[in-house]
Amino acid sequence: MSLASLAPEYIRAIAPYQPGKPVSELAREMNLDPAKIVKLASNENPLGMGPKARAAVERELAELARYPDGNGFDLKAKIAERFAVNLDQIVLGNGSNDILELIAHAFLREGDSAVFSEYAFAVYPLATQAVGATNICVKAVDFGHDLDAMRAAIRPDTKIVWIANPNNPTGTLARPGDLIEFLELCPKNVLVVLDEAYTEFLPREKRSDSIGWLKQFANLIVVRTFSKAYGLAGLRVGFALANPEVADILNRIRQPFNVNSLAQAAAVAALDDLEFLKQSVEVNAAGMKQITEALQELGLSFIESYGNFVTFHCGDAKLLNQFMLERGVIVRPLAGYGMANSLRVSIGLPHENARFIEVLREAMEG
Repeated sequence: MSLASLAPEYIRAIAPYQPGKPVSELAREMNLDPAKIVKLASNENPLGMGPKARAAVERELAELARYPDGNGFDLKAKIAERFAVNLDQIVLGNGSNDILELIAHAFLREGDSAVFSEYAFAVYPLATQAVGATNICVKAVDFGHDLDAMRAAIRPDTKIVWIANPNNPTGTLARPGDLIEFLELCPKNVLVVLDEAYTEFLPREKRSDSIGWLKQFANLIVVRTFSKAYGLAGLRVGFALANPEVADILNRIRQPFNVNSLAQAAAVAALDDLEFLKQSVEVNAAGMKQITEALQELGLSFIESYGNFVTFHCGDAKLLNQFMLERGVIVRPLAGYGMANSLRVSIGLPHENARFIEVLREAMEG
């Protein structure tokens, strides 16, 4: 008997999430100088960690022999202050992925279902399947969420609807009015998880008042992360804002030390570093312009993106990806999302974007 058979069949059927290839791995595989490799695969902040967050981490190093604050009081207090919510509405996570899995574990079981969009973040179906619930995938429209069709797909056994806004990996954005309508018409016993990992990159006029909506919709959960615009991907810290009753359930199953001391200290400082956040958004906007103009020049179509990445269509994406890897440029293949002819490139620093464009041009003209 295989020991794997001890796990439920729905666990054995999971295809593990494939993260972006690390620089060290590519350097080993291709015998390349790691210093010359450009990684534009994982939607990280090319500026790195902000100065206030870095200083906070350095101050915290002396206390690493101690367990972190299991309740995350200082971070929760800062989040409550910044977003005008109560402490009992906040759930901290080891990255926003941890929050998504907590939601699935808390509210889904075998016999339940969850709705998500085609081309949406891969963690939604993984988290749903990991607890034995059924995935309902709704066909996208122009690579974005069809909210009307998603609402129509809700069944009596549906407990959760996953919505990424902006969406990863396509970068598409649902309009605030459409989201409000969805929430108004969605059954009140179905949780709507609004994953806003990239919301900081949106211009003010494009942003939804999602946190304000919590007062109106008790079934709404807003999920945010410090991994993108705040530059703390390696520290793994995210949070959810929800109705106190929902937050209480999530906090009951949350591991007591799921957010480490360095992450908590860095996140508190990051929320105060508005200058770094502004700089991150500006660098992203300039890099987006740099890359999309090059794609247009090369005759490659792409999906208009509201995140810190852009997905472009390129025919034989597998071949192009290999060509780039051999030249030390890491982008993200999307075959796992059903987009075999597309690649996603994260926005980097100007010289990193230029290197990507140089290799892409070499591939197209070679």
